[in-house]
Amino acid sequence: MSEIDMNEATEVLEAEEEATDEVVLPLDEVDADEVIVDENGEIVTSWDDEDEGPTTISPFDKPGKWFVIHTYSGYENKVKGNLENVIVSRAMEDSVFEVVIPMEDVVEFKGGKKVTVAKKVFPGYILIRTFLDDEVWAAVKGTPGVTGFVGPSGAKPVPLPRDEVEGILGIEIIGGEAPVSTKRSRPRLEYEINETVRVKEGPFADFSGQIAEINEDQLKLKVLVNIFGRETPVELEFSQVAKL
Repeated sequence: MSEIDMNEATEVLEAEEEATDEVVLPLDEVDADEVIVDENGEIVTSWDDEDEGPTTISPFDKPGKWFVIHTYSGYENKVKGNLENVIVSRAMEDSVFEVVIPMEDVVEFKGGKKVTVAKKVFPGYILIRTFLDDEVWAAVKGTPGVTGFVGPSGAKPVPLPRDEVEGILGIEIIGGEAPVSTKRSRPRLEYEINETVRVKEGPFADFSGQIAEINEDQLKLKVLVNIFGRETPVELEFSQVAKL
C-alpha cells in the first residue's frame, strides 16, 4: 500500500472513531432513574448537573373536576361523612375522589394574644372532586343534608375554574427543605376601626370611645375617649378594652 493510501485509511479510521466517541457504561452500572430509551430503541443516559428546582402541585390538575355543593349551615362535617359513606356503599371511588370542607388559618386576637384557629372558608358549602355523571349527581343530591349543587337553576353544574380551585384550596410547592403550602391564611381582628369599646382598666376605666387605629403587631389600639367634652386619643392594649 502506498503512503497516500495509508494516510487516507488513517483519516477514515479517525473519522469513524470521532463519530462513535460516546461513553458507554454496562447496564448494571447505570442508575435506573438515568436510563432513557430513544426513538430507535437504543438505551442512552443523561445526567443533570443542577436540580430541576421546585415542583408545583395543584389540586386542579388531579383527576376529575371540582364542584360546589350547598349544605345546611353547621352540618358540613356531617354531610361530608354522609357523602363519603355513600361513595363507599355504592362503590363510586373511581368516580368521586375527594370531598373537602375548605378551611383557612385565621389569626385572631383573644385576651390580648394572637391565636391561630382553623375556620371554614365558606360555611354551608362543600367541594367535591369527581367525574360528574347522572349516577354521581343522583347520589350527591340524595345524600342527607345536601340541598343541591351550586349553579344556574335547572342547568348542569359548572365546575370551578383553575384560579378559584387554587385560590380556595391553595397549591403545594415541593423541592427544598420541606413542602410549602399556599394554604390561605388571614388575620381576623377582634376589633374594628370606628367600633365603640369600653376601657376596662387604667386611669380611663369605664370610659367609652371609638377605635381610631389598630396596631396588630403590638396588640394596641388608639381609642378616641371623650374627656372634658373633647375627643382625646388614648393608646391602650387589647386586654385593656372590652366590646360593648
